[in-house]
Amino acid sequence: MIFLSGKQNSSLHQVMKVAAGFFVLCLLLTLHRYYSFYATYDQGIFNQLFWNGSHGRLFESSLSSALSTNVVHQNQLPEVFYYRLGQHFTPALMLWLPIYSLFPSPVTLTVLQVTLITAAGLVLYALARHYLERRLSAAIVVSYYCANAVIGPTLGNFHDVCQIPLYVFSLLLAMEKRWWPLFGILATLILAVREDGGVVLFGVGVYLILSRRYPRTGLAVCLLSFGYMIVLTNAIMPLFSADISQRFMIERFGQYADGEEASTLDIIWGMVSNPWRLVEQLFTPFFGKIKYLLGQWLPLALVPAFAPASWTIAGFPLLKLFLAKGESVLAINIRYAMTVVPGLFYGTILWWASRQQEEDKIRRGEQTILRFPSAVLPFPSSAKFRRFWAFCISLSLFFTFTSNPNRTFSFILPDAIAPWVQVPLFRQWQHVFEVRPLLAQIPADASVSATNTIVPILSSRREILRFPMLELRNDAREIVKMEYAIADMWQLQQYQAAFRAERGQLQAIVPQIDRMSNSGEYGIIGFEDGTILMQKGAASNSASVTAWATFRGQLEPILNKK
Repeated sequence: MIFLSGKQNSSLHQVMKVAAGFFVLCLLLTLHRYYSFYATYDQGIFNQLFWNGSHGRLFESSLSSALSTNVVHQNQLPEVFYYRLGQHFTPALMLWLPIYSLFPSPVTLTVLQVTLITAAGLVLYALARHYLERRLSAAIVVSYYCANAVIGPTLGNFHDVCQIPLYVFSLLLAMEKRWWPLFGILATLILAVREDGGVVLFGVGVYLILSRRYPRTGLAVCLLSFGYMIVLTNAIMPLFSADISQRFMIERFGQYADGEEASTLDIIWGMVSNPWRLVEQLFTPFFGKIKYLLGQWLPLALVPAFAPASWTIAGFPLLKLFLAKGESVLAINIRYAMTVVPGLFYGTILWWASRQQEEDKIRRGEQTILRFPSAVLPFPSSAKFRRFWAFCISLSLFFTFTSNPNRTFSFILPDAIAPWVQVPLFRQWQHVFEVRPLLAQIPADASVSATNTIVPILSSRREILRFPMLELRNDAREIVKMEYAIADMWQLQQYQAAFRAERGQLQAIVPQIDRMSNSGEYGIIGFEDGTILMQKGAASNSASVTAWATFRGQLEPILNKK
């Protein structure tokens, strides 16, 4: 590995080159993903939040409202004035509102995400340099930029957790430098990222206590983070909506609750009062969780498995994931995985620092007995281990690429083998160029219902829903139907042969289009390459109706398939 064998003076230069390469590649890939209609609903939610915020309507979102417990469980209509703070409490996002106001676009969020995650790697280098020599610090930073848990979430939709690595690495650096005012500011920012940001901060507090470095500060951090999460989720968030208790706690931790509603205190009591259920959840699926740990450890050559500080700090966000239910909690390519990253890397820095001290003592003849066998826990200068570390980084990149995070590499890799599903690059962009004229027909201030991959493109507006939903309550508290509806079924058609979710979406979308057109309430005013545009109260275009009928005939076997 060049960073463990090259000249020390070039290490920072090499780190900057790797950071620049990470930034450019990730930005190109995420922009391609957005412009080729592969970004999805969450990108639209965050963009609408920022768009509403730039117009003085902080944290309001009709797209978030469509996911609220009032809509999902009580069959109420979405509302444009719904406050998302009842789902996720994310005031730290408003730090970036001035930038968004200057460049109001979903693309701004994509650039912001890649920038924040890239910047975190540079802070990590400064943190590593506090303990380690340049080459080893650089190697750790390269591991960060090559980690599946970093690359995967970066290549997805914008998410609030993209702030966590930067804030936590900066917090730890402030602690090392004893910049306590900055430490307090960063601790506040971590809590403000979202309601469960306190879990990450709690791990830092426990480390400060157990390491005996700053036990009083650690105790204060633990009390602050735990108290904040309890007060926030039980007293503040319910003021906005009942989503935290009726949706998110039940969906993630309902196995520890008896009813259909539970607060965080109810869930904690359910865990404490039923330890056997807790242990069972912690270790099942056993091999799935071992695989997840290996994926997190791999870019660091498995060192975090032996680093006590890694377990102490990363253990709490890891515990939160392992005790939750649902497939997404163990998906290393989505945002939850990023909460574990800072603790693993900081623990690795401390572990290497202790090994480096042992090696220096041996070189000076001050130590002849090793605490750990070097064959098991090698020294930084070991050529054999450098090769192993380089192999682990290469393997991490290979697994990241072949997992096709968030379908970013679908223009290269097949999404399924049997049956074969792969959409070439030229076909993706051919579809884009054919659909763009339809999008241009929708006025910027018009209400619209759009399918999943079109939502981000059109989300800079007050009234937008995901098709096939058509009705919401506007600012006048009146029930209104969307003026336009656009349904892109081409991508669903490509993927439905191998993926049940896409097939289910098609089976829900087509009957809704039939009802809308047959009633005469909406006219078909455009159809291009599997994408239909409808307008409320408009007369249908005969050529578009014919094109839709032909395409619908192709979908008929799919609609009847289970």
